[in-house]
Order: sequence, then structure tokens, then C-alpha cells
Amino acid sequence: LPAVRFCTGVNIAIKYPRIIGGHIVGPHSAKYLVSLKRMTGSHFCGGSLVSRSWVLTAAHCKTELNQMLIVAGEYSLSTFEGTEQIFRPSRMVVHPDYSSTTKNADVMLIKLNRPVVYNAFVSIVPLPQQGATVKEGRLCQVSGWGYTSPIGGRTSDTLRSVHLPIVPSWKCNATSSYAGFITSNMICAGLSTGGKDACQGDSGGPLVCEGRVFGIVSWGHSCASPRYPGVYTAVANFQKWIYKTIFRHQ
Repeated sequence: LPAVRFCTGVNIAIKYPRIIGGHIVGPHSAKYLVSLKRMTGSHFCGGSLVSRSWVLTAAHCKTELNQMLIVAGEYSLSTFEGTEQIFRPSRMVVHPDYSSTTKNADVMLIKLNRPVVYNAFVSIVPLPQQGATVKEGRLCQVSGWGYTSPIGGRTSDTLRSVHLPIVPSWKCNATSSYAGFITSNMICAGLSTGGKDACQGDSGGPLVCEGRVFGIVSWGHSCASPRYPGVYTAVANFQKWIYKTIFRHQ
């Protein structure tokens, strides 16, 4: 794992491509989800459409502009279904407070080279209000094409989804868990028993609660570990920045 080891022994690892303990979902059940691909066509991160021209994802998914394709309307990665809309990025805006070391403010906006066409396969996901919170235990949905086993293996060819409860920051920051490395710009979600999680091919993908994108898949100590829930960027802390950025570069 590419990880940063702190003196506490906690590894901060970029999420690796897995959705563990999830299930295959019906085609186009997450119409806001996009696949970020390398020019070779390989999927490496997720993202969500928040307007016709902008994708919300994680800052650690940043590549050179000429090294990325964005595909909306995707379901099966290996099959061209005719529902896909393919774009190039025209601009990437990383939050100025992003730290590649601590993963604080792990949020980025990508402007598409043209607007998406809304249809039965492609739409946007609403943002939460600035400062909004989700109650402990509330079930939220993560979708993506990540590995389906904690030890690696193949990515899922078809879109998968998992429902995870919100874990309070005090519990996530406990000595037995992330020991203080959860900032106010992060939220945690996962089962206390482990067994369900989202990891990298899902990096940058959305955590959707109550119909709004409250989180961005960011990092974690390991996949589907009982003591270490997945860590997500708290989108509600960045709602104003998102709107300002979109307005500035429209």
C-alpha cells in the first residue's frame, strides 16, 4: 500500500480499488457516478456529477489534464453499452488546503470539456447545505467498481454498492482507531464488525446520505477492518468553495 506511517503507527493509505461486502446494483442506479479513466481505458477513481459541467472527486485522484478521460453513464467497465458519455477534463481545481500527507481537504473539482446530456442514465447528485451533518448510525451508500476482496484481486466489472453507517468522529479518532488523525474536514463510515468498505478504484467516489453527497471516498488504514472505518472528505464543509469555484470558472 502507498501509505504514510506516523509515529503512532497509524498508516494513512490512499484507498485501494475495492468495494467489499457490497452487491451488484441494477444498471444506472447511481446516475451521478462517473468513472475516471487513464488514457489506456483503465478505471482508477470515481467521481460524481454535481452540475452539467463539473465532477466532484478526491484531490488525490489528480493527474495531468491529458492523462484522464471521464465517463458518465457507465455500468459495465468492459462493455460498451451505448449509454456512456465520454469527456476530457478542461480544468482541475484542487482545494488550496489539501494535504497529501494528512489527506485533509481531499477534494477536487473537474470541469468537463462540454456539458453532459441529462437522460435516463446520467444526472447529478445534490450537495448538502454548508455545515450540514449526518447523524451517527445513519446508513449511507457508496458505489463503485473497486476490488471485491480485502486482499486484492480483480476489480468488479459491473457497478457495486454498499450501505454503511456513519461513525462519530470521537469514536473514529479514538486511540484504538485513528488516534487523532481525523480532522474536522473528514467523516467516517463503516461497520463495527468490519466486512464492508469502499477502497481505491472507488477513491473519489461519493458517499450519499439522504439523497445528497455528504462524503468523498478518501483514505483508510485498511479495507473493511472493524477498528478502522473508511474515511471520507466532509463535503458539507466545502459546499461554499464548490459553488464559488464553479461560478468563478463558468
